Amino acid sequence: MTNMVNKAQGFGLTLITKIAGSDVLDQFKLRKFLEKSLYQGSKIGFKTLTKTQKVFKANSNVSKQRLPNQHKSLFDLSLTEEQQMTCDAMDQFASEVLYPLASQADQDEKFPAVLWQHATDLGLNDYALPEALGGVATEKNILTNILIAEHLAKGDFTLTAGLLSTFSVINAISQWGSEKVQSTYLASFANDPDIHATFAVQEATPAFNPFNLKTKATSIHGKYTLQGEKTLVLLGETADLFLVNAELNGSPEVFIIKRDNSITAKKNSAMGLKAAETVTLHFHNSPAELLGDDDFNYTAFLDLGNLIWCAMAVGTCEAVKAYCIQYANERTAFGEPISHRQSVAFMIADMAIEIEAMRMLILNAASLAEAGQPFHRAAYLARLLCAEKSMKIGTDGVQILGGHGFTKEHPVERWYRDLRAIAILHSGLHA
Repeated sequence: MTNMVNKAQGFGLTLITKIAGSDVLDQFKLRKFLEKSLYQGSKIGFKTLTKTQKVFKANSNVSKQRLPNQHKSLFDLSLTEEQQMTCDAMDQFASEVLYPLASQADQDEKFPAVLWQHATDLGLNDYALPEALGGVATEKNILTNILIAEHLAKGDFTLTAGLLSTFSVINAISQWGSEKVQSTYLASFANDPDIHATFAVQEATPAFNPFNLKTKATSIHGKYTLQGEKTLVLLGETADLFLVNAELNGSPEVFIIKRDNSITAKKNSAMGLKAAETVTLHFHNSPAELLGDDDFNYTAFLDLGNLIWCAMAVGTCEAVKAYCIQYANERTAFGEPISHRQSVAFMIADMAIEIEAMRMLILNAASLAEAGQPFHRAAYLARLLCAEKSMKIGTDGVQILGGHGFTKEHPVERWYRDLRAIAILHSGLHA
């Protein structure tokens, strides 16, 4: 475990070192920030609080944050130097930390606690926090967030979902939170890396429609309370903070709820996402705060969450494809590798084609969103394609391995189970 923590710390330092040697550092006036990050990263200890001691304190010095839209072409597929370095760091983290932990975490149905320290060492939440609070976000970074999700998911779909739960809540608060909400919660996330948060969006109804909610919110003298039930909540038993959608006066809204005795949890026995410790949450007149104000867009809130899931599907499908290529080249039948069989070769080629199509639709939607343009149609098309093709790629991965694909000796059966969540879940994360 100590070695893995050291690895995660090494990734963060490697990324900083690469940036330090880059000309882009001075072009974007980032050298002072780098020096500050290096100093902060060298600290041995940081303040930790127990679950019962965690307090969200408002910071009067934090004004309402709204990250400006980026001004660039809507659909530029070339990565910036910073984005490429981020992708490289996430790839290394995925292969050397997430992948080795994934199989045992799935069998134990337990999220490895050490991953929270890895995320802190990697500075994952800094990508979501505004620069004024010690983060690195100076403008909307939806494309970068999509890339982070995709490349982390090459290591494991479920562990990535767990790691991105708090990251996504910070994104949502940065994007939609009122001034009061941001001053209270963003400062708390910046000061205490042990605060964990998640989304409670899904309801256990046939053909769940996130615009038709059974969870109800009531307002009495400006104070909100929630009554209802949510299912498939990632890390719902241990999270300190929840973003919950509920119907208020006939319209869906999103609320912030801090864990207290009014919330009870019951474990879900789901087909996939086992290491994410999914639970059903019951809210019994739980005190709540409204997330946004006049500029909140519930549809965009859902769409940005769906895009993160789609990006994770692409990353996991890349892992399936790479594993199948290696297996097909090494597995022999009738005196030759099975990759020489056209049926196998064409199946893998179809994977590559479908992955690229999925990625194109996701990047198109994310590019529109980042530029402040309407993106609902693009996000909807991306989700439709990813829901269908990711399940097909998962199925084909199991098929290529034959009998081996049915055993836990190989990771494709786990990826197959996890990828089926794409067609089930609505939001629950946020870009």
